[in-house]
Amino acid sequence: MDTMAGLSRTHHCGELNKENVGAKTVLTGWVSRRRDHGGLIFVDLRDRSGLVQIVFDAAAMGEEAFHKAESLRSEFVVAVVGNVRERSADTVNKNMATGEIEVVITELRILNKAKTPPFYIQDGIDVDEMLRLRYRYLDLRRPEMQANLILRHKVAKVMRDFFDREGFLEIETPMLMKSTPEGARDFLVPSRLNPGNFYALPQSPQIFKQILMVAGLEKYFQIVRCFRDEDLRADRQPEFTQLDIEMSFMSQEDILTLMERLIAEVFEKTLGRKIETPFLRMEYDEAMRRFGSDKPDMRFGMELKDISDFVGGSEFKVFNSVLQAGGRVKVINVEGYADIPRRELDGLVTFAQDHGAKGLAWIQYSNEGVKSPFKKFYSDETFEKIKEHVGAKQGDLLLVVADTDKIVAQALGELRLEMAKRRNLIDEDKLSFLWVVDFPMFEYNEEDKRFKAMHHPFTAPREEDVEKLASDPAAVKANAYDMVLNGVEIGGGSLRIYQSDLQEKVFAAIGLTQEEAHEKFGFMLDAFKYGTPPHGGLAFGLDRLIMIMAKRKSIRDVIAFPKTQSASDVMSHAPSPVDEKQLRELYIKTTAKKKEKEQA
Repeated sequence: MDTMAGLSRTHHCGELNKENVGAKTVLTGWVSRRRDHGGLIFVDLRDRSGLVQIVFDAAAMGEEAFHKAESLRSEFVVAVVGNVRERSADTVNKNMATGEIEVVITELRILNKAKTPPFYIQDGIDVDEMLRLRYRYLDLRRPEMQANLILRHKVAKVMRDFFDREGFLEIETPMLMKSTPEGARDFLVPSRLNPGNFYALPQSPQIFKQILMVAGLEKYFQIVRCFRDEDLRADRQPEFTQLDIEMSFMSQEDILTLMERLIAEVFEKTLGRKIETPFLRMEYDEAMRRFGSDKPDMRFGMELKDISDFVGGSEFKVFNSVLQAGGRVKVINVEGYADIPRRELDGLVTFAQDHGAKGLAWIQYSNEGVKSPFKKFYSDETFEKIKEHVGAKQGDLLLVVADTDKIVAQALGELRLEMAKRRNLIDEDKLSFLWVVDFPMFEYNEEDKRFKAMHHPFTAPREEDVEKLASDPAAVKANAYDMVLNGVEIGGGSLRIYQSDLQEKVFAAIGLTQEEAHEKFGFMLDAFKYGTPPHGGLAFGLDRLIMIMAKRKSIRDVIAFPKTQSASDVMSHAPSPVDEKQLRELYIKTTAKKKEKEQA
């Protein structure tokens, strides 16, 4: 059996260069690619650091040793001893970091053989994601996937160093806690020692980090796993990682400035990107009015424009009925696209409907004149006034939605993003940071017929709005803030409530009685009675941040072992059934099998 006995690696594959010419080296790794040229065999040897070309020469090695080299196949694990030599000018590989040298092998040890992989271990493969997740251990061998995890490690290291310098303490909080189902659905864990009772996995350490402020720790952070039992998308997972931060005796401006410094340091030290601070600040109401989103992508314009004043009072019933009901008529200007194909225009109608709108109208300022489904209801002068108001030019396309403020913002906000992609308006190398501030404190839930906290119920209302908590909850603004990067919310937080009487008023505003509040959060409310400092914080979604930094489309590409959209792990086959004995020990019975039989 070939082993590493007597050998010790001297270099990593990707670090060899012309300075090593003439040196003896011991390398280990995987066979990435093999080319047989008769008496010469060339192999690209790969380890985590990169690739290097190694050469087996029959004349120099002898027949027996060369025969062993002939048996090499993709993904065999080997150790080799050889000498570094410079490549001739006509054989230099400029596509490899080590392309100016190669290693002539004098000894080969095959440490392990490998089956033929189900896909190539290389970047840019066109393979179904489920296959990649099934063989994740192979997928993670690919250089681009390893680069993602290396970047993730570096970002976490920079964050820890930053907070250490700033006097923060990294403190762990419990993974088994009380269920407080106010946000997403909890993952529940049965307690064997307390029959019939359950722990919940934390959706965030929110309560505990506030308790740490009560305890006088003043500055806390943690890179922590969180859990939410919710429907998944490309940027969501049932278990995810966040950078969690809380601090006492700091104003909102202090917090925002500190976080800007953190993010600027992360980008500069990991990607070499210089980030300008301070970031742009924008109130929530302005973001919704101008961009139809509370996380607007600021890399391009195409702002929403209100044309209600120009189209009201006509014979066009669609617009009139919307305006009389208190709605608005707004447009976005897709520059230079008046010649949009009719098929694509029809597709945009469907797109708008899929995002809540009842329909989509348009105005085309074409060379043949104005084209619009409502042209006959308005004068040419009206269309010219709209053109001037919007800042449109000849050849532009206006997309029009008439509905409630919420639906208009939702539909046009999504159309804005879609048209920017189709028209190639987004600079993928640009980094556009933004703080969105002054969020509404509450949002009304039609299903439950009550207000719910927009962020969470521990968010502090603006001081000037406290008196509206009972009389007009919809008008209350929160001391809340989100950091947005390229249209993605990467972090968010708030100043917190630190007086128990104010906390109880907020609970009352969302329909929690004193008894319910104390049942769910009693220990926290009790803690607030023992001298709680003013405090605030936020959390960054580490997975989302790394996804953007690595220019990936899904957070699954920056998590070592992610779940699928059905929250399963196709490599380890989790979740899986457990035997009846385990269930009995936990005092649990399941109806799942019974339901399967009934459905069959």
